[in-house]
Amino acid sequence: MTKTTQRNAETLFNDISESFLATPNVTTAKMFGGSALKVSNKVFACLYKGKLVLKLPRARVDDLVASAGAVHFDSGTGRPAKEWVAIDPSRRKEWLGLANDAKKFVATPR
Repeated sequence: MTKTTQRNAETLFNDISESFLATPNVTTAKMFGGSALKVSNKVFACLYKGKLVLKLPRARVDDLVASAGAVHFDSGTGRPAKEWVAIDPSRRKEWLGLANDAKKFVATPR
């Protein structure tokens, strides 16, 4: 990933963060050395290595991974997380909508 692509991803994540921080119960936190978004004290989105990482239902994660520009998220343990997906900047037009879906998923009691 080029430095320009990384900066563009960071700028986009910051823009998305600003829109979410204007809503109730959304705060920021640190995750993997970067910024993360939390709703009701649970992380739903973060930026990691230039990709938007989201917590979504497992079936939705699998559907996104089946299409281009998304992979199961692995924080470096060698074991991808079942409910986490990393979305490439090539799909930046979807980032806000997917982050909204992640926020709703995390905020819904299970």
